[in-house]
Amino acid sequence: MKTLDDLLAEGVEGRRVFVRADLNVPLDGTTITDDGRIRAVLPTVRALSDAGARVVVASHLGRPKGAPDPKYSLEPVAQRLGELLDRPIAFATDTVGESAKSVTASLASGDVALLENLRFNAGETSKDTAERGAFADELAALAEAYVDDAFGAVHRKHASVYDVPARLPHFAGGLVLREVEVLSKLTGQTERPYVVVLGGSKVSDKLAVIEALLPKVDKLLVGGGMCFTFLKAQGHEVGKSLLEEDMVDTCRDLLDRAAGRIVLPVDVVAATAFAADAEHEVVEAGAIPADRLGLDIGPASVALFTEALASARTVFWNGPMGVFELAPFAAGTRGVAEAITKVDGFTVVGGGDSAAAVRTLGLDEAAFGHISTGGGASLEYLEGKTLPGVAALEQ
Repeated sequence: MKTLDDLLAEGVEGRRVFVRADLNVPLDGTTITDDGRIRAVLPTVRALSDAGARVVVASHLGRPKGAPDPKYSLEPVAQRLGELLDRPIAFATDTVGESAKSVTASLASGDVALLENLRFNAGETSKDTAERGAFADELAALAEAYVDDAFGAVHRKHASVYDVPARLPHFAGGLVLREVEVLSKLTGQTERPYVVVLGGSKVSDKLAVIEALLPKVDKLLVGGGMCFTFLKAQGHEVGKSLLEEDMVDTCRDLLDRAAGRIVLPVDVVAATAFAADAEHEVVEAGAIPADRLGLDIGPASVALFTEALASARTVFWNGPMGVFELAPFAAGTRGVAEAITKVDGFTVVGGGDSAAAVRTLGLDEAAFGHISTGGGASLEYLEGKTLPGVAALEQ
């Protein structure tokens, strides 16, 4: 892959450079609740702007249905991007229409523009090659070079990720390069002991990565909602906890093949309802009352997972241990995260909800070796899948 440094060495003064960023930030109305993804792309945008490029930034946000939807507008992101860069951001109110053409044409050297949400155009995510290609043609016409710094989107075969780089000289941004470099260490010769921590809601979402990593790891620690399907596979009743009944046999097979390397919670925080003010108590993992649901791992489980992590030299963590957004059910995620920060070795947080938990719980981001910006992309990379966006940069 050619890199951003290669592009800068060529010279970008006065050239329009299309930067595919991942600015898919969480919003509360028009308030950004976590600007981590905006901060992640700042070095690339700043480097191009400082070198005199006319920078055209583009991203998706949320899942609009191929048409404008005010609640998914990137306008609040443009404002925050400008604050962080300490320079004005020109905002186009469409993707490839009159506003986009006017805004990008009027950029001076060093100026930065942000297009409206790419998914406001059905061509961005279309499975029809012609429709997607037509949108890519219009996006490519806005610039003379392409930089992908949106690792969180490289697993999508979308117009701005896969088709635009085929139409322009294309380069990998520093963020994409760093992500690929870090994740490749988790699939190659890793320093042992190698411990993987998985959480989140569903086993089905993580099955492929479990299958891919199980032969490589020394311990696989399972928390979050997905642990209850494993507990059911062990013969435990799980009350009203999240359960994928059709995955119980699969979990039983995984436990058999793992030969003790899959570690499950020994206690959970069981509540009467999915609510912060619900009555709750710590119970043994095999004794969840029929009228309660598990919403976090318990303190004994945190201690068990902490012990497994203490000797680790390589750690990959993806998925919270409980409903960390609700204070009574955040201790499990906090405890395991803090244990990971103390690991004397290489630690990777696999993006998505895990990265959000680090910031929401006020943990020191610098205490982790690497925090990925792409939850789904990082999982698919570890599964061994070809990532369309990375493949496009390699061509």
